[in-house]
Amino acid sequence: MGSEKSKILIIGATGYIGEYMVKASLSMAYPTYAYVRPLKASDTHYSSKLQLHRQFQSMGVTVFQGELDEHEKLVSVLKQVDVVISTLAVPQYLDQLKIISAMKKAGNIKRFVPSEFGNEVDRVSGLPPFEAILANKRRIRRATEVAGVPYTYISANSFAAYFINYLLRPYEKTDQFIVYGKGDAMAVLNYEEDVAAYSVRAATDPRTTNRVIICRPPGNIISQLDLISRWEKKTGRTFKKMHIPEEEIVKLSETLTFPGNIPVSILHNIFIKGDQMSFKLTAEDLEASKLYSDYMYTSIDKLLDRCLINPPKPKRVAFA
Repeated sequence: MGSEKSKILIIGATGYIGEYMVKASLSMAYPTYAYVRPLKASDTHYSSKLQLHRQFQSMGVTVFQGELDEHEKLVSVLKQVDVVISTLAVPQYLDQLKIISAMKKAGNIKRFVPSEFGNEVDRVSGLPPFEAILANKRRIRRATEVAGVPYTYISANSFAAYFINYLLRPYEKTDQFIVYGKGDAMAVLNYEEDVAAYSVRAATDPRTTNRVIICRPPGNIISQLDLISRWEKKTGRTFKKMHIPEEEIVKLSETLTFPGNIPVSILHNIFIKGDQMSFKLTAEDLEASKLYSDYMYTSIDKLLDRCLINPPKPKRVAFA
């Protein structure tokens, strides 16, 4: 007889990457649970959240409503599952300390994937506003390790669908693109669906216990200028390029108030500093596309082809 499938709990399931994570877990036939904030009619996105709750339930997701402050409720939910994947957004990163405390008390969690899904935080640095986010992620890592909860950290670099929308705006008629710095820094843009698939696989893989998974598929390493060039070839058009110098981005990071200073700091790190490719992978590193070579990830070229046929509408997502 085969072993019983792990029960996976997604915290932050109704968020941008959380929805992808739920669907990835279901697609792999894992019993899937979601811990979400209680719905209130006064909430700004009440109707869309309600619709998503109903969609999850119709797909077989067990939905628990509760706050992270409700320690005993959270502990009782954790005792029903094996794996916890957090997809909380930037403003809630440190709330994961409450999850760690509850997991420690529950005592049964086999794997915790904290909300990162960006740069490999122990090997990069950034301008002060972005560095503050990286520091919070490092704090969650260290707290997880001290608590003795088995973990897997996912360095997913950048969300491809989001940044293609942000940089190329395929849903608009435009003749000009903004280029950050010289535009030649190499970044890693991974399709959100693939990030979720890699994350769920890693969260249930004995080989990734207490390890960092770095998502750096060769077909998704690209500079901003190369991205624009590929889009020009696919559309048969030529676009003007307005370069914003590094000095201007740095100044904006210093003069804009929070939270406006965060996006420019992240853009600097990814598309000017090129931090996602600033270190070489060694034989000790676990790279997702090599570890799960049977999984056919969506390359940048394939994603651009989709944009030609059906340009995606922009989604609001907190920079992470």
